[in-house]
Amino acid sequence: MGRRLGGELLRLRDAAGKTQRQAADAINASNSKIVKMEQGWVPMRDPDIRALCECYGVDDREAVARMLGLAKLDRERRKANGWWQDSPHPGTFSEYIALEDVASRVRAWELSLIPGLFQTAEYARALAVSEGAGVWEDPDDIERLVEIRMRRQERLHGERPLQVYAIVWEAALRQLIGGPDIMRAQLEHLLKVAKLPNVRLQVLPFRAGGHPCITGPFTIISFAESEALDVVHTDTIMSTVWVENDVESAAYGAFFDRTARLSLAQRDSARLINTVREEF
Repeated sequence: MGRRLGGELLRLRDAAGKTQRQAADAINASNSKIVKMEQGWVPMRDPDIRALCECYGVDDREAVARMLGLAKLDRERRKANGWWQDSPHPGTFSEYIALEDVASRVRAWELSLIPGLFQTAEYARALAVSEGAGVWEDPDDIERLVEIRMRRQERLHGERPLQVYAIVWEAALRQLIGGPDIMRAQLEHLLKVAKLPNVRLQVLPFRAGGHPCITGPFTIISFAESEALDVVHTDTIMSTVWVENDVESAAYGAFFDRTARLSLAQRDSARLINTVREEF
């Protein structure tokens, strides 16, 4: 519903010859908000839709009313289906979960941790506890976090499973989270997940040396709609960065591909994972 409405707003803006900046000015917002609206990633307010229609020269009352109706249905759908809404995660990561929930493909690069979609409950819980001094101190929050992480993994299965291509640095396999038993079980689980037909997992070994993605982890989120742009999500120590334009998103994709070429093949990656598992 939201993506259909967003596509209609994008079509109207193009037809009117307006830029994203002009659209953003019409609703006193940022370019980023226009991108999110046009891709259907955020619920839309009726005043914003009316202001954009006026900006685009849309005087068809029935067309405006139809878009307002779609916006209302989308808001109701999000309220009903946003199972992550009571997440203890900061707001920006809740937004990430919402995008992942409607994505068709995810490419993830991790430096020191097992990707969240591949984590066991024990690993996720141990990780949350180890971070508890700064964020996760309430046991209920920790359990809710683990529950949501497990719920996210349901996207790996079903009729239309999420396509996941993950590259992890060898450090992620050796980083001790929760103790040897938890790590051994986590790596066993990783080997099982890697066998899913919709999952591709590669390991970048230490011996590969310098590589294009050495500065930090990131995730590239892709959508089924042909007009939808890839979105890149990356966390820094103090903030979250969203990349939402085609040039920069493509650059991240190129970095990912170059790192993939330096990584072990899937079969060799599985061998390394098993070797590290036996060391714990």
